[in-house]
Amino acid sequence: MIELNESQRLIQQTVRDFARAEIDPIADDIDREDRFASHLWPMLGDLGLLGVTIEEQYGGSNAGLLAGVIATEEIARASASIALSYGAHANLCANNIASNGSEAQKEQYLPGLCDGSAIGALALTEPEAGSDAMGIRTTAVRDGDVYRLNGSKMFITNGSVADTLVLYAKTNPEAGSQGVTAFIVESGFEGFSVGQVLDKVGHRGSPTAELILEDCIVPVSNVMRGEGSGASVMMQGLAVERAFLAGEPLGIAQAALDEAVEYARNRRQFGQRIGDFQLIQAMLADMYTELEAARWLVYRTAHVVEEAAARGIRSNKEAAAAILYSAEMSSRVADKAVQIHGGYGYMSESRVARYVRDAKLLEIGAGTSEIRRMLIGRELVGPE
Repeated sequence: MIELNESQRLIQQTVRDFARAEIDPIADDIDREDRFASHLWPMLGDLGLLGVTIEEQYGGSNAGLLAGVIATEEIARASASIALSYGAHANLCANNIASNGSEAQKEQYLPGLCDGSAIGALALTEPEAGSDAMGIRTTAVRDGDVYRLNGSKMFITNGSVADTLVLYAKTNPEAGSQGVTAFIVESGFEGFSVGQVLDKVGHRGSPTAELILEDCIVPVSNVMRGEGSGASVMMQGLAVERAFLAGEPLGIAQAALDEAVEYARNRRQFGQRIGDFQLIQAMLADMYTELEAARWLVYRTAHVVEEAAARGIRSNKEAAAAILYSAEMSSRVADKAVQIHGGYGYMSESRVARYVRDAKLLEIGAGTSEIRRMLIGRELVGPE
């Protein structure tokens, strides 16, 4: 079992207090209005959360992966939308640059990402390339000291608000995975534009957008780890990405359990609290047990993934298992919360209805549940 140290417990309480004071009061409005709360970013930066895994010399707090998981969980407990955008910024973009960027790239981009003056995103998925990441069609052709990028990206979290993006394109379409290159792209670069901003069922307020690249000019100096290294950059970060994101369903499930317990204590039917009925108690017990099991799996996995990364070892199976179980657990817990609320839980303004909508995305994003199972099974069986 992984016990939190004093620093991690302090981060947990600090983020919990911040989320209750600054995020929870506006969470319903964020969802209803589908509004990105940009004012929170400098505040998250001041708390050291945007650079939670980044060295202090670049503006980070270097608190570690488990601290990032804990922060994600506590933010998601108030708003899954903010947690999703936070993860895309702090992990998919900032941590990616910290892990794979050159010294000049880190010095240029990380301070702004850490203090919240810039918003980050990862741009990989395309209209015809989701789970098949190597099937991307966006191309990058070198032209002197720049590359010209052409193509489009789809379902990009923070896409419409991001200033700095880690973006993948093919520099050699005939070379398969060896022909993919990772770039740092600024939204202000010539030829970069935002297409449609997508209307999602859940995680409303975390903007998801289509990005369009029409002869987008990117300096050669913004290539990460050299031309053709994109697949390596991508694979190196997958375990950390999944471990980091696994904190979000914990927060959703905790919020759903909190709401369900409160409702069971106060709602009366047949002359007594519904929480006194054994069937309701059994549902709450199952919710609590699944959440606790998921929490310790996710916390342990964060420790394992971080230790493995320090030794240059990938821990894909462990990370995939953590996000697989955590995500599906949150959907089950949120569904039970709606059931306990009855008709009230099915109303649009109900928080537990929001939790159901938010939880489902986590079975799809960062690799679907099916892809996660395939990855785990493949590693267990091993090569022939």
